[in-house]
Amino acid sequence: MGYKTILTVLTDFERQQQQLDSAIAMTRREDGHLDVFCMGVDHTQSGYYYAGASAYVFQESIDKAMAAAGALEEKVRERLHAEDIRWSVDSAVAQVGGLSTLVGMRARYSDLVVLNRPYGDHATPDAEAATEAALFEGAAPILIVPGELKEPFGKKILIAWNQSNEAMAAVRRALPLLTAAESVEITVVDPSPNGPERSDPGGALGQMLTRHGVKAEISVLARTQPLISDILNRRATEIGADMVVMGAYGHSRFRQAILGGATRNMLEKAQVPVLMAR
Repeated sequence: MGYKTILTVLTDFERQQQQLDSAIAMTRREDGHLDVFCMGVDHTQSGYYYAGASAYVFQESIDKAMAAAGALEEKVRERLHAEDIRWSVDSAVAQVGGLSTLVGMRARYSDLVVLNRPYGDHATPDAEAATEAALFEGAAPILIVPGELKEPFGKKILIAWNQSNEAMAAVRRALPLLTAAESVEITVVDPSPNGPERSDPGGALGQMLTRHGVKAEISVLARTQPLISDILNRRATEIGADMVVMGAYGHSRFRQAILGGATRNMLEKAQVPVLMAR
């Protein structure tokens, strides 16, 4: 079973062209159907305007968002007409608070959501909200692509394994990619001796994947750096991995936003595509 419905969410055509190209490449690879969701987002807070002006300003903002969504949809359609894939494009308008519901509903019926990194100089203002909506409201796996998805892709995959439910969910969602990979490394960083796998961290997962025909091996690493994400990125470079699979948000989003965490740090620093799920 592969990824037959692939979704990408766009709010800015110029800044997200590489994201669209990555979604097209993934759709072609999987022989799937690409859904492109174009959004016009109203970022105004009408409640802060002086009395009597709120309704007028609100309508003007919505009109601008509708015009932006329509123009974005037109550009996307023009771009996709030249492609040899199955695709559909739809657009909608939402205020900031309603973005999560719309994206979540679309992601719920998708096999995979392809997005660019939600942090950094090139990220759009709504990228973080779209990413979290796909994961939480949509319960869909997301493929975060730093830059543009390039072939060959998914030949050497690193699984960040910490025995959590989130990591297991990511592995299950990544099975089509894992079975197609030439090799897979199950990377375990500083496992607890009191964990459920005790003296054989990654062993049960390796056995499960092997029965699926995955060519998997296990590496147990010491925690030599404060951030797990730094260790994973370094390991991916050492073994030449072109993709990472990991669970997302084992801690709350609020805690990660304030204190940081493996998910947020990977979303900021990853140099290769990362498939996340929870």
